[in-house]
Amino acid sequence: MATVLLLRHGRTTANASGELAGRRPVELDETGRTQAARVADRLAGLPLSAVVSSPLIRCRQTVELALPGATPALEDGLIECGYGDWEGRPLKELAKEDLWPVVQQHPSAVTFPGGEAMAAMSARAIAAVRAWDQRVNEEHGPESIWLACSHGDVIKAIVADAMGLHLDQFQRIAADPASITVIRYTPTRPFLVRVNDTGELASLVPRKTDGEKPAEQSDAAVGGGAGAGV
Repeated sequence: MATVLLLRHGRTTANASGELAGRRPVELDETGRTQAARVADRLAGLPLSAVVSSPLIRCRQTVELALPGATPALEDGLIECGYGDWEGRPLKELAKEDLWPVVQQHPSAVTFPGGEAMAAMSARAIAAVRAWDQRVNEEHGPESIWLACSHGDVIKAIVADAMGLHLDQFQRIAADPASITVIRYTPTRPFLVRVNDTGELASLVPRKTDGEKPAEQSDAAVGGGAGAGV
């Protein structure tokens, strides 16, 4: 079967300010544009058989910078989770909501107020990436490589499925801005080839925080966050 490169969009203005972007038309900031441009070097020479993207502008901007001249197919199944009433709010404010610990520990039970269920997000994203992988495999052969640009929680859900994990464990997975995660699907099982690969070790150094409690450090950033090394 084909191999898919799951590219998360570069850092956005919302990532930088600590807000949950959701499906708002939030664009890349300067750091995000630099991150996306660096992806171009990492992808150089790869014979991509297809390029697919979430329709949100931050993903389209990332593809434009990472693959100049490419015209991605827009796939609604890869769009960001619908966070509903949570969209646009600071993460530090959302962390005080009663729903926050459920998002952290039991996301399969979460439906965001005025928004989407995390289980529904997971199901439609997995279905979309598997359908595209089958299509690429049939049209271009089992040795083909293709790229899909999407969002942090979406990519984490796809990775959890590939690893045979319950959605309640997907918060253990990281997908930093402009990272690439690689999955190779086969008739019997997927293989996770790489995960959260940014091609630089500096991102492994934890960011300094002021007065942050250990329990808070264990929380996953809803929406994917701004990454580790920025």
